[in-house]
Amino acid sequence: MRTCGKNVFKELDPKDIRKVYISNKFNDKEVVKFIQENKISYTPTDQREMDRMMPHNQGIIADINDYEYRDLSVITEDDDFVLILDHLEDPHNFGAIIRTCETRGIKNIIIPKDRSVVVNDTVMKTSTGALNHVNIIMVTNLVNTMNKLKDMGFYVYAAEADGVDYRKVDYADKKVLVIGSEGFGLSRLVRDNADEIISLPMKGVINSLNASVAAGILIYGIGD
Repeated sequence: MRTCGKNVFKELDPKDIRKVYISNKFNDKEVVKFIQENKISYTPTDQREMDRMMPHNQGIIADINDYEYRDLSVITEDDDFVLILDHLEDPHNFGAIIRTCETRGIKNIIIPKDRSVVVNDTVMKTSTGALNHVNIIMVTNLVNTMNKLKDMGFYVYAAEADGVDYRKVDYADKKVLVIGSEGFGLSRLVRDNADEIISLPMKGVINSLNASVAAGILIYGIGD
């Protein structure tokens, strides 16, 4: 996988970096020192060539190992908030949600294996380093996963337009929040197996929000 940008690069684990391309005009001494101290292979490259490789690269592009997804075993009894993304598709939304989760202290995000956004260079760049501090857990069946989390003491709240106003709910200590896809919302089986459906109040003409915006409001809004 290939990623770019100075902020993203500074958050990478050196052992995951295969090779780095640096613009002839690159002048970030901190990054150069990091590359040299960790003996990372790098190639000085013409900026125009780099722009053809990846636009908006800030003068640095890295070839890195593919992201290693986690499994449910990383969720422990100390965790009290887990996010599930029900077939989210947009990598920019995914990256923004990862960043919000990291700032909120949520360590675990679950995505399905099929028909879902995956961790790619856009997600890495949009999350601006937060991806390295959050576990992305890939599962084959969301409903089975929800039921396993219930067995661990979690209460599952799923976001949909026709639910209870999220401000009027008394939330459990251990919470799972489910956010649906941009175009279709919650899957039927996911909705049917949630413990409670919650929603954001809509007072304008437009009756929906961007998925990452809705997620951000609920992540911070449903309590500690």
